[in-house]
Amino acid sequence: MPDQPSKKQKREAYRDEISHNGEAAGAELPKKKFYRQRAHANPFSDHMLTYPVAPEHMDWASLYPAYAVEKQPQKSIGQKRISKDVEIADIGCGFGGLLFALAPKLPETLLLGLEIRTSVTEFVQEKAKALRIQNASTGMYQNVACLRANTMKFLPNFFRKGQLSKIFLCFPDPHFKARKHKARIVSYTLNSEYAYVLRPGGIVYTITDVEDLHLWMVSHFEKHPGFERIPEEELEGDVCVEVMKTETEEGKKVTRNGGKKYIACFRRPEDPPWP
Repeated sequence: MPDQPSKKQKREAYRDEISHNGEAAGAELPKKKFYRQRAHANPFSDHMLTYPVAPEHMDWASLYPAYAVEKQPQKSIGQKRISKDVEIADIGCGFGGLLFALAPKLPETLLLGLEIRTSVTEFVQEKAKALRIQNASTGMYQNVACLRANTMKFLPNFFRKGQLSKIFLCFPDPHFKARKHKARIVSYTLNSEYAYVLRPGGIVYTITDVEDLHLWMVSHFEKHPGFERIPEEELEGDVCVEVMKTETEEGKKVTRNGGKKYIACFRRPEDPPWP
């Protein structure tokens, strides 16, 4: 009896089939079972990532071709430009549930998913391509893209000061062991980077099903002078909060299992005037 192909072999065969079948296959949504990957990734490891030395060197046009500017400034030091800036970042976007739910609701805003896992990033990229082809007549989903990146190390390499209006931290890895807490995506130091790339009035959205992690995130944001917590009553009717609760992969899993979701959002206040 011949040996059964491994998961890796099945995945590679599936991806080869997609690449050989051209645009017709590109319109087909990718199958998540071929892109599964372990949930944990060490953010302190060298993942051989490619990243710009500064935001002005970032090639955004390859991610958002519908917004590419044909004529580039003669003194442009970066790659091809786009007609508007990315405004929303989903850090640790997973399989992109939040991105693909928000994209039609915010059609004039560019959204970017940042994910450290290779296969998961590829899934989101392939799904974005397929949805663009399927919705070519309406132009939907041209505003959503995904990058493989380690935001704990390189967030300011991608975004200028005050560029973003929203950052999402949805169901981040809780890193339960105390010695692993330094790998959590929220810390006083990282919050300073979030404050740097957020414009005044910008919001960080957090959600988790782990109460300890929720309290950790709240504590670290409330201690940081660059953020103030938004009262729950102000979040009522916020479409981003509703999508965050219902459309992420982890959010759906928590709902199926009857778990509780802990939500906290923090606003970047205006900078005080210089004396």
